[in-house]
Amino acid sequence: MSLSLTLVVPGLALLIGGCDRQSEPPAQPAADTAGHVASDADRQPTATGAPDRSHAGTPLPDFTFADPAGKKLHLPELKGQPVLINLWATWCAPCVTEMPLLDKLATDLQGTLRVVTISQDMQGATKVSPFFAERKFAHLEPWLDTENDLAFHFGGANLPLSILYDAQGREVWRIAGDLDWSGQKARGLVAEAGQ
Repeated sequence: MSLSLTLVVPGLALLIGGCDRQSEPPAQPAADTAGHVASDADRQPTATGAPDRSHAGTPLPDFTFADPAGKKLHLPELKGQPVLINLWATWCAPCVTEMPLLDKLATDLQGTLRVVTISQDMQGATKVSPFFAERKFAHLEPWLDTENDLAFHFGGANLPLSILYDAQGREVWRIAGDLDWSGQKARGLVAEAGQ
């Protein structure tokens, strides 16, 4: 019995010691278009509905999405006017609450802001098409990201996630969590894109 314990204990120590993965090196601080480097305060997690500006100046990501009919949307081609990208899902209660507010925002700011809602539902059109058909949105389109590529690109953030880009396709801010898009706070935040 003591021989087997003598072999097991050092083996366990090696196994446990081997699982100690080295930490990733710290990321380089991001600089915005004016050359401002994000401070530690800029990189702190933000509360729900609070804008995170630590990625300001980052270009629109190079992804292409389709709607249920197969129409394509290449994000970098959205340059030319400010764009609000909203990641959402039919199973996300705050997302569902936001959708009519986002549609109203898109209606009110038509021609000066494009609102792009991209579903993260893994069932794609099976879930999203009936959702859109029932609600009859005036200005929202049912873009699909069944692989959640965009959510992973943005760090696997919780939904909803909204990212504002200026007309040059540079990020202004992102908000993790829901927001009252009909309120003055939201309108002020959207105005930061410089319509």
